[in-house]
Amino acid sequence: MSGDGEGAARWFDDAAGPVVRPYAMTRGRTRGAADGRLDLIAVVVADSPDHRTVTDQTLSPEHIDIVELSRDSPQSVAELAAELDLPIGVIRVLIGDLLHAALVRVSRPVPPAEPPDERILREVINGLRAL
Repeated sequence: MSGDGEGAARWFDDAAGPVVRPYAMTRGRTRGAADGRLDLIAVVVADSPDHRTVTDQTLSPEHIDIVELSRDSPQSVAELAAELDLPIGVIRVLIGDLLHAALVRVSRPVPPAEPPDERILREVINGLRAL
């Protein structure tokens, strides 16, 4: 690396300011404790009614953003990633941190009921016709 400041220029974007690599936000982690529960449609809801997250020094600005967004209304993992313009993997790790701290909870949408078996429907129709 040359000593002319060229390396420093790669970490700064004139329009955006300092650039933070995604792995820096997660401290190098690629998987969180709750990865198996965090598919794209899992819904994140803030569990902390107070605003202690804003003053919590252990949380990154991205953690706080996730809590604030999910406090306003439940958000899916995909919506949070889009809103914060972060990769899904980063969002999953950050949500895992928030789950561990009991600041959010995650629920999965209720799957639609399976349609009844066609054979059963035919038997019902035949039974109604027999009446």
